[in-house]
Amino acid sequence: MADDAIEISLGGKEYRVACPADERDSLLEAASLLDARLRELAGKTGATGEKLAVMTALNVAHEFIEFQRAGGFDMPELRRRIGDVNARLEDALARQEKLF
Repeated sequence: MADDAIEISLGGKEYRVACPADERDSLLEAASLLDARLRELAGKTGATGEKLAVMTALNVAHEFIEFQRAGGFDMPELRRRIGDVNARLEDALARQEKLF
């Protein structure tokens, strides 16, 4: 189980959190984003501790809800576009291989 834990820093405090190996990079990225937001809000408001954490969480949640209301990601369209790019790349690579 020790291998499933990572150290993160939020607001100048260190935390050890459980995390599956395949989610490590994503969690570290989330922690980095949250730490930046905590520091930014602390600088603007002078808030600390629990109040700062609650204010930051509320701001992040609000942004997420606004993103969803605006339509969020159109996953089917995004997948289609990724498929198109992959097909073009495969075609270009196939033509390149014929040169050698």
